[in-house]
Amino acid sequence: MGNSTTPLDWLHRAPHASGLDRIEAYFAGFAFDPHRHDTYAIGRTLFGVQSFHYRGGMIHSLPGTTMVIHPDEVHDGRAGSEEGFKYRMIYVEPALIQQILGGRPLPFVPAGLSTDPRLFRASEVLLQNLDCPVDPLQEQDALFDLAQALSAASGAVVSRKTFDYLAAERAREFIHSALGRSITLDDMAEHAGRDRWALSRDFRLLFGTSPYRYLTMRRLDLVRSLLAQGQSLVDAALTAGFTDQSHMTRQFRSTYGMPPSRWVKMLGR
Repeated sequence: MGNSTTPLDWLHRAPHASGLDRIEAYFAGFAFDPHRHDTYAIGRTLFGVQSFHYRGGMIHSLPGTTMVIHPDEVHDGRAGSEEGFKYRMIYVEPALIQQILGGRPLPFVPAGLSTDPRLFRASEVLLQNLDCPVDPLQEQDALFDLAQALSAASGAVVSRKTFDYLAAERAREFIHSALGRSITLDDMAEHAGRDRWALSRDFRLLFGTSPYRYLTMRRLDLVRSLLAQGQSLVDAALTAGFTDQSHMTRQFRSTYGMPPSRWVKMLGR
């Protein structure tokens, strides 16, 4: 079990735009349990030391560097100094990166922390003060720059693996249309026009996670939106397609490192 929220901890979210979730938060000590999400988490520490376990090591993020957590990589979070830490983070869906890169394998920065100045510059607009609204076209330009900088910072050679990006994208769109009901890989394959196992491999390669986990994450996105609007935990869970509140709570904690009740409390609800 993780520590409870201290009176000093807080979290702010920017208005949702173009599928991009932007947050700013402060933690005095413990932040989150080990968890993973199916988006890139890209951010920077504003002050203090942000420490987290990632890919078998302990990472210490200081101001001036860029954190890059790859989709579905387990990590936690805590203060690495007595002053606590403040940071900003954006969560970028692999699908947005794919729309820019045109179906190439996802860029991977294995260390979880980068000193690449191209990546720092490219994330500047998206990690600016949350009180500063971002023009839609400016955001799109920034996303383009970010995708290119991620690709450059990863240093990966483009592979020649065979995959069907259009079929995987049709499957992804199908998931968005079916959040409220049970679907199978066969349903997705029929909609996408591709063999189910080939589709599953393509989906993981191109979007960084499995089809089922992608569906779960989209349901959790809806839960967070409903909770921010003031809905109860049970109503949000059922509306988003979870079997009950406890099912949603287990998935929420596994994904965000805290129970939904703590998340709501930190929002000031």
